[in-house]
Amino acid sequence: MRDLVLGIDASTTAIKAIAMRRDGTEVAQTRATYPLSSPAPGHFEQDAEHWWTALLDALSAITRIVAPSRFAGLSIAHQRESFTLIDAAGKPLIPAILWLDERARPQVARLSQELGRDAIREWSGKPPDPTPALYALAWLNEHRAHLLRSADAIVDVHAFLVHRLTGELVTSTASADPLGIFSPATGDWHTDLVKAAGLTEKQLPRLVAPGELCGTLTSEIARSTGLPEGLPIFAGAGDGQAAGLGMGVTESGKAYLSLGSGVVSGMFSNRYVTSDAYRTLTAPIPSSFMLETVLRSGMQLADWTVRTLNAGSAAELEVLAKTLAPGAEGMMVLPYWAGVMNPYWDETARGVIIGAALHHKPAHIFRATLEGIAFEQAIATAAMEESCGVRATGFMTAGGGTNCRLLLDIMATVLDRPLSVSPVNEAAALGGGMLAATGAGWFESATEAGLAMRVKATETIYPVAELGDFYKKKVAIFGDIYPATRELHRRLLSN
Repeated sequence: MRDLVLGIDASTTAIKAIAMRRDGTEVAQTRATYPLSSPAPGHFEQDAEHWWTALLDALSAITRIVAPSRFAGLSIAHQRESFTLIDAAGKPLIPAILWLDERARPQVARLSQELGRDAIREWSGKPPDPTPALYALAWLNEHRAHLLRSADAIVDVHAFLVHRLTGELVTSTASADPLGIFSPATGDWHTDLVKAAGLTEKQLPRLVAPGELCGTLTSEIARSTGLPEGLPIFAGAGDGQAAGLGMGVTESGKAYLSLGSGVVSGMFSNRYVTSDAYRTLTAPIPSSFMLETVLRSGMQLADWTVRTLNAGSAAELEVLAKTLAPGAEGMMVLPYWAGVMNPYWDETARGVIIGAALHHKPAHIFRATLEGIAFEQAIATAAMEESCGVRATGFMTAGGGTNCRLLLDIMATVLDRPLSVSPVNEAAALGGGMLAATGAGWFESATEAGLAMRVKATETIYPVAELGDFYKKKVAIFGDIYPATRELHRRLLSN
């Protein structure tokens, strides 16, 4: 009886394996962690072998909980942009360079000039930024050219793990896309970007669409994990796209909002459109795209505020902040503590607290921080909707920030639409499970799987209508802070 699928989330810190039923409910979950290293300022790396041993541990653990014969297939969601180089035997030649890595900022500037900033954005769907692997590959081509030339292949996390599971050098189009050398418009590797990265076509994995068969589990790996030999391994997606699927973002007008360390929003699009206001990614659903915005300083900024002020816990500050009038009595926070991606793509941007006065207390700063996060999201969402010509009817919301009711109330009111709170903590793994279920033939499409397996919201937060006009005026003021301080920050960092 094959009544379960396995959804894997290979995140930046751990492998999570979740066994789930046809309705999306979780039967069992296992987890194995791995370290991250920073050998030099701005360098972030991992040993890809740690990804593999963690996957083996998680899979072995889950077969001790659930009968292996029940599994109909497996699919992987994973940290995006991270990659390594492998030899013909599949052995890593370098430590994996992660999406967090910033060593390639000079290559971002060089390729933007050589290829054209707008051309890169149109070809890849992503404005130039150190996050995609394109620039780290260009760095390798300048500093470790012999390794790049000798590599049998470049592999993202999905390709590396699938190769180990099946022996097939293959990856999903929704996994290759974030590398920055892929064309979402054509669904294939982009010749000019591949060349700019210093690669050849022979070094690229074969591409398949999400939910399609990548290969089957080898006898060797079956023996070491307890899974059945020949278990189908279906193409997955990057964790952001998979999380969108897991939260039911499967058609036009649907959007999600992940309130984690960073704030990530995604909106479904039937058309390929690009803009500095967002990144365009291949969706797990055929001929579709995910428009994504990212605020790097999300709940980690709220946590930083609590620690720095040393004025009690986040819960205690939230209680005090709720007693304050909206607007934090004239204080406003620009939440660029970690620079800014969309729409400015400026790593020199920094945070600003403006309007501070002697009567302000820690609760004012805390409330102003939450409002600043919401104001930033409002501007990002408006730009995204204007570009694609579709308004999101509401947001499915998940992440640690959903535990802060004040943030949810502010966000719903500032965005002027309801927030449906998802009970799913592992939306990326759920999205992977949906793709496995699609590949196994349980559903005709990922759209159908997304509808059938999604978990219903536990609560819906509605806008406070009487505060709508007030916050619109505040958003307009907020939008002027970055342009007014941009050059000041550049001057500060250059001296």
